[in-house]
Amino acid sequence: MDHRPTTLERAFELARTGEYEGVKELRVRLKSEGFTLSQVEGPLLTRQLRDLCRAARLANES
Repeated sequence: MDHRPTTLERAFELARTGEYEGVKELRVRLKSEGFTLSQVEGPLLTRQLRDLCRAARLANES
């Protein structure tokens, strides 16, 4: 049986790649993969994903 991640799991997976500037780009990717964007809302979650994107990008640059 294949396991499809939840929207939140996928959002965090994508953020950890370092390929995204921020949450806006993550949402575009999630939508293109068929995920429901209503689960990726709210100031706390947005901040967590933004910070994770930034940290992953910085780690990839070093």
